[in-house]
Amino acid sequence: MDLNIISTIGIFLSLAFIIVLALRGWHIIVIAPLAAILAALFSNLNILQTLTGPYMKGFVSYAGKFYLIFLMGTLFGKFMEDSGAARSIATAIIKLIGGGGNQLRVLLAFSVVCMVLTYGGVSLFVVIFTVLPIARSLWKEANIPWHLFMLSFVFGAASITMTMLPGSPQIQNIMPTKYLHTTAMAAPLLGLMGAAVVIVFNVLYMKYCLKKVKEKGEVYVAPTGVGIVAESTETKDMPNVWLSLLPMVVVLVLLNVPVIRQDIIYSLGAGALFCAIIFWHRYTNILDTLNKGAVNTVIPIVNTCADVGYGMAVSTTAGFSVVSAWLLTLPMNPIISLSVATNIMAGITGSASGGMGIILETLVPKYLALGINPELAHRIVAMSSGCFDAMPHNGVVITILAVAGLTHVNAYKHVFWGHIVATLLALVICIPLGILIY
Repeated sequence: MDLNIISTIGIFLSLAFIIVLALRGWHIIVIAPLAAILAALFSNLNILQTLTGPYMKGFVSYAGKFYLIFLMGTLFGKFMEDSGAARSIATAIIKLIGGGGNQLRVLLAFSVVCMVLTYGGVSLFVVIFTVLPIARSLWKEANIPWHLFMLSFVFGAASITMTMLPGSPQIQNIMPTKYLHTTAMAAPLLGLMGAAVVIVFNVLYMKYCLKKVKEKGEVYVAPTGVGIVAESTETKDMPNVWLSLLPMVVVLVLLNVPVIRQDIIYSLGAGALFCAIIFWHRYTNILDTLNKGAVNTVIPIVNTCADVGYGMAVSTTAGFSVVSAWLLTLPMNPIISLSVATNIMAGITGSASGGMGIILETLVPKYLALGINPELAHRIVAMSSGCFDAMPHNGVVITILAVAGLTHVNAYKHVFWGHIVATLLALVICIPLGILIY
């Protein structure tokens, strides 16, 4: 059999290998090099040279580009969390638009909380542990079935601020800037259009879900189990909400205002420093906050590096040349096939940043050579990475379900409809619009 065919089969087997083991609980740090070995075997490549060569090249290249961004982001999030600023913002928004026992208002208000925090630069992992105790109290007061927490949280914290809203400091919106020489504000009209589609879809889906749970007679039942974040009993005085917003304003202004625009590393670093200074008296041990924020950098950056390393290893195989040539010659606009490729890689790796990293490292240069506008490529790649990334084996999905006391059985459907279907619909609308504009 022809080596190209065997190598291509090896690529698809290695991808299936990743999905199967991820669903069985294996960590991507272990799976990625094993999958690279499998692809190398089918391509008749030297295993050790593949691991020490292209695999580590991809691993180190990604770390070199993004480690400091991850570090500054986690430090900023930790300072916001430990000062009580993130909680102050969340509480103020809930009081403003989410009270009164109105179930739809509670769901929407909680989503707005997550949007504000993530758009301000606080990482999703910090947000979940900050707002979950508040959610427990809100859901109990409004008597909302607890599984709807997953819908409200994913809608607010994931798709829109992660990949769509122009100017977002989240890593998925920043990564393309390092490869395409764009800014975080790339293709703003497309981003806003995509966000509008997701918002409308989710509001309608929330109304539908509330109608269904009312018909079934479902009510709030407190989750039980080990490791579940408890209901809020916080009585500690929180900082002023307007003061709490200032560190996020610093990040967004430095990142996006043209006359003073700074690199994301400086923007997040300045936000973290500003937060530490104005809330200095609120930290019981600022060195502990600093250390924990730094340590929190390790797992997400290494996870993504492992994904990208696998992609670089695969890119050296004969089968990859076949697959990339096929993608580039599909009878459709190149931006559509680029979106398809990004969705596939994000879905397989179960990671928006991991899947996007593979595409940016291996395929985007080929697409740019076809004449695709960099701003269009930035926004569509970012949006595509945040669509099928939320498959059942996604690490974030698994973590959120665990700490919320939910399961795939009772809550994953909300991730599927509120995130995957909503963002897919946004892509279907935004890609033709982008082709017309760019």
